[in-house]
Amino acid sequence: MQETNSPLATRRELLRRAAAFTLLGAAAPSAFADDALRVGSPAPPLVLHTLDGRSIATRDLLGKVVIATFWATWCGPCREELPLLSAFQERHRTQGLEVLGFSLDTPDALASVREVAASLRFPVGLLGSAYAGAYGRIWRIPVSFTIDRQGRLADDGWNDAHPSWTPRRLQQVVLPLLVGGEAGS
Repeated sequence: MQETNSPLATRRELLRRAAAFTLLGAAAPSAFADDALRVGSPAPPLVLHTLDGRSIATRDLLGKVVIATFWATWCGPCREELPLLSAFQERHRTQGLEVLGFSLDTPDALASVREVAASLRFPVGLLGSAYAGAYGRIWRIPVSFTIDRQGRLADDGWNDAHPSWTPRRLQQVVLPLLVGGEAGS
């Protein structure tokens, strides 16, 4: 359930932003400067530059449900989550699910990224920078953002207390977006 603009909700948001600023300073601007990230509003655009040289823009995936996941080969929770996302992608591709994997690894780790990507059923690319446009600086991983068929942000990974995907969380967050919908073209 999403909080309303009650005085208590506003106070909580101000406290959350103040704590993020105090604890993280400029290291995590997305934690307090995420005005572009509002669940239900148009999702900021992302473009994945895949390891095989393609470019996949989220704006070109309207009609599909998109999970943009940020990970790295050196991140244990990421490595546990990737096979789960891959299997979920494979099971729900015909319902219009697209997973895009943005690796935070540096170019010198490309061989390791390719090794991990070879086992996945979704496209992967190097992010190239710790910044992901309006999604902010990717300072915590794994983190994912879910975009609905209309191109609206359906789940903001910065606000998830437990951001790693689990079968239960995928069923709660993503499955309702897929059920009853037809795959986009």
